[in-house]
Parts: sequence; structure tokens; C-alpha cells
Amino acid sequence: MSRPATSATSTAATPAQLWTRARGAALVIALVLIGGIALATVRSTDSHGALDPRSADPKGSRAVAELLRSRGVTVTLATTLDEATSATGSGSTLLVATPDLLTDTQQSALLRAIRNSGGRTVLVGAGRSSLPILAPAVTSATSIPVENRTPECTLTAATRAGSAELGGERYVTDPAGPADTCYPADGLPTLVRLPGPGTTDTVLIGSPDILHNDRLDQQGNASLALQLLGSRPHLVWYLPSLTDASATADTPDDDTTGNFLALIPSGWLWGTLQLAIAALLAAIWRARRLGPLVTEPLPVALRASEATEGRARLYRKANARDRAASVLRGATRTRLAPLLGVPVQAAHSSDLLLPALSARLPETTADPRTLLFGPAPADDTALIRLADQLDALEREVRTS
Repeated sequence: MSRPATSATSTAATPAQLWTRARGAALVIALVLIGGIALATVRSTDSHGALDPRSADPKGSRAVAELLRSRGVTVTLATTLDEATSATGSGSTLLVATPDLLTDTQQSALLRAIRNSGGRTVLVGAGRSSLPILAPAVTSATSIPVENRTPECTLTAATRAGSAELGGERYVTDPAGPADTCYPADGLPTLVRLPGPGTTDTVLIGSPDILHNDRLDQQGNASLALQLLGSRPHLVWYLPSLTDASATADTPDDDTTGNFLALIPSGWLWGTLQLAIAALLAAIWRARRLGPLVTEPLPVALRASEATEGRARLYRKANARDRAASVLRGATRTRLAPLLGVPVQAAHSSDLLLPALSARLPETTADPRTLLFGPAPADDTALIRLADQLDALEREVRTS
């Protein structure tokens, strides 16, 4: 009579079980992605970065741009050098945000456009990287915090505005020169006007705070900003960018990887970090927690010889001759102790076991101390020889 076929039981998780385990983490990741996309979509029209005339953020400059437009000033945003130089003319004011980001080649091209425009140029936060080319008659001193300062000069825009919040870069000019130096800090001005040929002039502002949305209503910040930027009917607002092709014109080819992270918007970097943290928390939440070991009967009988052979293969694979020799010697000592009249708990004491063995086998040719308590074998051949010698010693004791 034939036996019915038994179906093998699979321990692999089914697709339904996998989905049950992973759906919580998938839901968290989906919510994070949806929330990030929704937040980016809502704020994409208002948030563009610091000193951006489109940005309503505290460090943006949308408020001053709207005030200028209400006074009849046309505001043109330029994000490349070509856009800025082509839009600049005699009836325009060119505002350059963070001119220190410009390369030497960009600064030289911008200087030529400034000299040919016949208009005003406002450099915000110009420092040691841009002053030698854009304003060679001025040098930069140590920077200071932004504070409320008085004009202490005769520049019309400054005297009308009165106190304003300035600081940042401080400038050193020729005392005998025609420059207007205003809002000094420790004797050095934080706002400088350099007259040029004809109607051309250059204004250096040490810090951008008077243009920020959250500082525009403080002191005389709004008045000073509107007078400096609204003296011409057209304002070109230039935001230097690393994506500008002119910025890489004099950059070595092997330096592009170094600027890769600088080209990634900060929002994407923070979003990636948040996703990584969310994934880590989900992994910790869903990680399998191992409890105490539970003994259970094996489904099949395992012969002692197979277990011994398997353990021996593990020792050989790990080259654990010292461990194998220790096991062989310990087992031999445990079996010899009752035969020699030594308590089992003292079987591994050389002071008790060896004298009893010498009394039992006074004429043995083997060295009991080396066999039972010696060093680890140097190679596999020595390990096999040790096992044979231990067997011979045990037979000799049993037959004596």
C-alpha cells in the first residue's frame, strides 16, 4: 500500500505577509513625500532665497521691490552675467547681491559694463574677493555686527533716512578722495559712495539687512534702501549664481565635482536627510525583536557521529586546532579521573591528576603532562598525533 505524498511546508513569507510587514513603513514614506511635495508646491511661488526680490521670506527682498514698483521703478531680475550687463544702461541702477561669489573673469566683465552704463551700481556686502576689481580705491577691514547707526556724513540719501541698521563689512578709503563715507563703526564706514565719471557712481553697502523683509520697517532702513535703489527709473537686480555659464569659464574641468553639492538646492539636501532619518526610524520600528531561545524537539534523529563530524569540520575550517586540542584533552581528563580515583571536579587540576597517573603508570613512556596539559598543536598532523596518543594513554590506564 503506497503512502500518500506529504506536501513540504515552506517557511518563506508570502506576498501578503510581506505587504503586511512593510505597509506601515511604506505609508510613512508616502506621507513624508506627499507632505514635502505639497509644501514645496505651496511655497515655491514665495520662497526663492536671501535677497531675492521674489521672496517673501524674512531674508528675502520682495517688500522693497514692491515699494520700488509702487514708486514707478521697473525692477528686472537677472540671474546671469549676460542678463545683468545687457539690461544695464544710463537710466538704470545695478544691484549686485553677494559680489564676492563672482569670479575674476565675471568681475572684469561687470566692471566694463559699469563704466559704459553711466548709471549707479550698488554692491551689497562686497569684501576682499571683489573690491580689488570692482572698487580698487577701497579696501576691506574686519567685519562687525549689524547695529543701529547714525549717518555722520553729508550724503543726501543718508541724511534723509537718518539712523539705519548697518554693519557687516567696513571699508577703508582715501581720506583725501571724493568718496562719501557714512554710518561709521569704530571710525570706519559701513556705507560708501564712490563718484565716477559723469552720472556714474558706485555704492558699497556693508550688509544686506536694510533690504531684508523683516528689517525693512526698522529705523530708516526703508528710506535708505528706496533712495539708494530708486534714484533711476530702472533697477536691475542681479543675483549671481553658480549655474551661470560665465562662472565656469575659468574653472578647471576637474573642479566640477567639487561644486556639485553647491549646485543642489538646500531644500533637497534637507529633504534627503529627513527621508534617511524616517527610513532609519521605520527600520528600527519594524525590526524583528528576538526573544529568549525556545527548545523544541528536532524533526529527525541526529546521530552522534554526524554531530561530531560536523563540529570537526567547523574546527578545521576555522583552523581552531587550539580549541580542538583543548576539547580532546578535557574529555580525556574527565574520563581518566574516575579510573585514577580522582574526583571529577578535580580532573582538570594537574596537581591532583598527574601524581595519581604517575602512581598508576610508573613506567609509561609518554609524558603525561605534555599530553594532558601541553601547548596547542602546531599543525593538523600534530593534532592527529595528539588524539592517537591520548587514546593510547587512556587504554593503558584501563588495562593497567
